[in-house]
Amino acid sequence: MDWIYGRNVVKLALAAGARRRPHRLAATVAALKALGGAVPAGLPVDVVAPHELDEITGSRDHQGAALQVDAFRYAETAEILRADIIVVLDEVSDPRNVGAVARSAAAAGAGGLVLPKHRSAAVTPAAVKASAGVIEHLPVAQVTNVVSFLKVAKAAGFWVYGAAGGAATTLWQLDLADRVVLVFGAEGNGLRPLVARTCDALAAIPMASSVESLNVSVAAALFLFEASRQRAQGAGGAPVLGGVS
Repeated sequence: MDWIYGRNVVKLALAAGARRRPHRLAATVAALKALGGAVPAGLPVDVVAPHELDEITGSRDHQGAALQVDAFRYAETAEILRADIIVVLDEVSDPRNVGAVARSAAAAGAGGLVLPKHRSAAVTPAAVKASAGVIEHLPVAQVTNVVSFLKVAKAAGFWVYGAAGGAATTLWQLDLADRVVLVFGAEGNGLRPLVARTCDALAAIPMASSVESLNVSVAAALFLFEASRQRAQGAGGAPVLGGVS
């Protein structure tokens, strides 16, 4: 089991539709008051001091509340493939980046997040905190092989686009109105070569020459909200690269 922490995290983890079962709440008097009606009847509650929460969570960023829950339940790939927008993180190592991307994915209407089982951050309490709790409601899958997953997604009707700083095509040239998988690489190294070659197209975010790259969570947010914007406008047609009319 895990202790996840933060007032908004706890609220979302206790809300209907959360992906795992709560077992126990530990909170300060002030945090318990702030949570109010979010705490269901029958849930065991311990009123504790802040220093006790420091020890329970291993963090001082708990805002006075921590919730003991089941280990994170990863989704099956079949559930992920029911979405219209999917995010794949290729060996992103910082759980805070995983959480931040999950938060942007949920806000932009993406239906799932995919992580490699190996050489990748998992959904840890730090990732949950960085997501502000929304990852408790977002399907997240772990896959053994990212390239194999991308091939399955293509066969299911998705266009696969990777973010790459040196790409000739820009984000703004992509048609993201169809079912899409957006792929983002590791901090510093970017996409692995075989993953990049499996994408239908690679696209860059135009930036001033003095800026080499953006944090992966920022880059993902830009791609995701561009996809959301295009879908809201009802944009159609084949993708700029890799597609057919």
